[in-house]
Amino acid sequence: MIDTKQKILDTAERMFADQGYGATSLRQVIAAAEVNIAAVHYHFGTKEELLDAVVMRKAGPVARKRMELLAQVETEASGAAPDVERVLASFLMPTAEIAQSDPTFVKLMGRMLSEGLMPQIVDRHFHESAMAFVSALMRAVPHLGREELVWRVHFMIGAMSHTLMGPPFLTVVGGGGDFSMRMARLVRFLGAGFRAAGEGEEK
Repeated sequence: MIDTKQKILDTAERMFADQGYGATSLRQVIAAAEVNIAAVHYHFGTKEELLDAVVMRKAGPVARKRMELLAQVETEASGAAPDVERVLASFLMPTAEIAQSDPTFVKLMGRMLSEGLMPQIVDRHFHESAMAFVSALMRAVPHLGREELVWRVHFMIGAMSHTLMGPPFLTVVGGGGDFSMRMARLVRFLGAGFRAAGEGEEK
């Protein structure tokens, strides 16, 4: 039997994904989960804390996996500049695993991006790991200044989110492939993008 906390999390994840965070009230979650308001306040407190818990139960393991893979890349580099594709893969490939197993969570992450909530979620929960990846990328592509690198990371997040949402718009290419295949293609594409000359550099 699903316990009350799990029921609230499952219901909130589904409703935030389907309706959006802003359009979903705590009262709607309570009604759909068939629990009382005291249970929500006991387990989570506020709506914002409920969202944090929904995100962290899935994104937390993804972040830990990313850090494990990045540590392996750094170890194998032995102090030299890490390979940019390997750094990118350590960040992107774990998302393929959760996307394959949990499409509702992928939909939720899309909602968080579209509602502008992702920056504050990253700042609260993933600042340390995000900075570790930026640092690794800076060493992998040292020709880029920090501002240019951060813009390319911004483009990377957008491309990752779009890739997770569905197959290509151009139906001529056929099926979209599974998520691992999509991410492997994205790693190759982004590797070339990060290696490209920065502003003012010779082409």
